[in-house]
Amino acid sequence: MLGLGSFDRAKSKGFAAIESVAPAQSCGSAILIWLSGGPSTIDMWDPKPHAPESIRGDFTTIASAIPGVRLCEHLPQLARTLDRFTLIRSLTHEITAHDVGSVYIATGNRPSQAIEHPAIGALTARIVGPRSGIPPYIIINQLKDGVIDRAGYLGSAAGAFAIEGSPLRNALRAQGNSLPTDFSLSALGDRERLLKRFDRGLKGLDETDIGSGLSDFQRRAIDILRSDRVRRAIDLSNESPTTLERYGSTELGRGALAARRLIEAGARFVTLGFGGWDTHTANFEALRTNLLPTIDRALSALALDLESRGLLDDTLIYCLGEFGRTPIVNASAGRDHWSRTMSVLLAGGGFRRGYVHGATDDRCSAPTRDACSPDDLAATIVSAFGIDPHAAVASAAGRPIVPFRDGKTIDKLFD
Repeated sequence: MLGLGSFDRAKSKGFAAIESVAPAQSCGSAILIWLSGGPSTIDMWDPKPHAPESIRGDFTTIASAIPGVRLCEHLPQLARTLDRFTLIRSLTHEITAHDVGSVYIATGNRPSQAIEHPAIGALTARIVGPRSGIPPYIIINQLKDGVIDRAGYLGSAAGAFAIEGSPLRNALRAQGNSLPTDFSLSALGDRERLLKRFDRGLKGLDETDIGSGLSDFQRRAIDILRSDRVRRAIDLSNESPTTLERYGSTELGRGALAARRLIEAGARFVTLGFGGWDTHTANFEALRTNLLPTIDRALSALALDLESRGLLDDTLIYCLGEFGRTPIVNASAGRDHWSRTMSVLLAGGGFRRGYVHGATDDRCSAPTRDACSPDDLAATIVSAFGIDPHAAVASAAGRPIVPFRDGKTIDKLFD
């Protein structure tokens, strides 16, 4: 089902957005862990242990649960659980600037002056549609770039519902997610009925992008205010000490736990930001002391937790940033921007477990097998939801737009 609020208006203007038909086994939700700054995947998921030190860097490698596949020594938990994951080692593009590179990866479309494409989460949640009482598209730790949650041509109503505060201190909050203490649900119903009467006098506004956006926002806000599902989901106080310890005492770890709880509560797509990956200097120190232990613990815990709850087959986890980093270590013991090679880690959602897709050369400078683009990855992600990436959807203004005109589904990634 298309699920766009402007679908009926689109049909009345002489065209129909194409419905996508979900396969029998399709993904129902997703968690994106966004590594802002450009992670050094040569030091993580695609190490080159036989390269000269100027390329391989400071770290050694360890065996993983996939025979013959080695990971960085500082990812022991991911190495042990890698048979639950799908590892893409051949993602490639040509944009090395943070802002436009992030747009390309987050939307699956090259940045354009003519059209602002939505983030994959916004598009997916909009098409698949909400489950009762909780926003379909949610972001935790919204990063400053404002790219990974953009609604683009879908209009403001498709934007992410932001969760603010610190998950580590159990201080997450959804702004505007509760009624004032002196305001009852009965009073809210009275206000809603008055609003509908007022709206009938402004029917012409519905023909604009703003009008459709406001209408959707109003409905969503009322549903959220009537429910405390979001508030309960982001309250980690009733989780066991064992679970909290498994995810780790970090913002990312507790954020990943909150993301799992939001998916259980009914969210379709949760994005979790994790910055600090722009390691032009002291790359190995930052990775060893903070970044790698944090991602290792949180990501492996999330996959195992979803699996133990019977949710991993239906929930996709994917983890990436805007680009990789240079094969050559620079004079500041760092690595610079490099988009020709980068790796992506996926789990669940119907993707092949224990599978490594593609390969890079012995310098990690270019793909040597099964190269794929951000367009291809995005098309593949939405295909996991049963969405045809080449079927037109209606924009907020009723214009038909093909979401991923250049993207090809990577069939080898599916079981």
